[in-house]
Amino acid sequence: MAAFFNEWGSVIWEGLLQTATMTIISLIIAIIIGLPMGIFLVMTRPGGQAENVWVYRTCNWIINIIRSIPFIILLFFILPFTKLVAGTTIGVQGVIVPLVVYTAPYIARLMESALLEVDKGIIEAYQSMGISTPKIILYVVVREARSGIILGLTIATIGLIGATAMAGLVGAGGLGDIAFQYGHLRFEPTVMYTTILILIIIVQLIQSLGNYSARKLKKDS
Repeated sequence: MAAFFNEWGSVIWEGLLQTATMTIISLIIAIIIGLPMGIFLVMTRPGGQAENVWVYRTCNWIINIIRSIPFIILLFFILPFTKLVAGTTIGVQGVIVPLVVYTAPYIARLMESALLEVDKGIIEAYQSMGISTPKIILYVVVREARSGIILGLTIATIGLIGATAMAGLVGAGGLGDIAFQYGHLRFEPTVMYTTILILIIIVQLIQSLGNYSARKLKKDS
């Protein structure tokens, strides 16, 4: 065990840091884009506070198209856009853009589902008091749906970690790349099993934290 970590510890640690960097940066940007997008979908959908069927259908169509493309294909398909935005298509910096493009629509759809679970009676009660739609959305709907939002973000985060495993194809590194480069190509199965175990532990911790936070917020609501 000691010999293994002396040989591979620094490589695995570097991969863990790369995975964490890709996940955290991409998730923050995707939330900044995806949460307002989810709110916009709820507002413009049929029966929404700012109903606009054509706008909703257009946004819905775009989100469905992006979500239907596997990340590995999306990664290469938007290389020119990635180069334009990030200035590079390789390394951690070069994979942030495709990770955000992949995750933001997913978060938007999850946020839409969470927000739609809010009782319409609560919304109508605040509307009858003359409170503006933006305030109702921000201070009532989002607050009531926060438990579902946390669960949605938990699912999105785990999916994002899975996507980072394919980021090694553009030289971004990460645990997935280590498992492939060393565990598979260089016939070091112990390295592959170790990285898989680390990923399983990370996913379990994130899911447990998400479940706990959602339960806590639901009790406090």
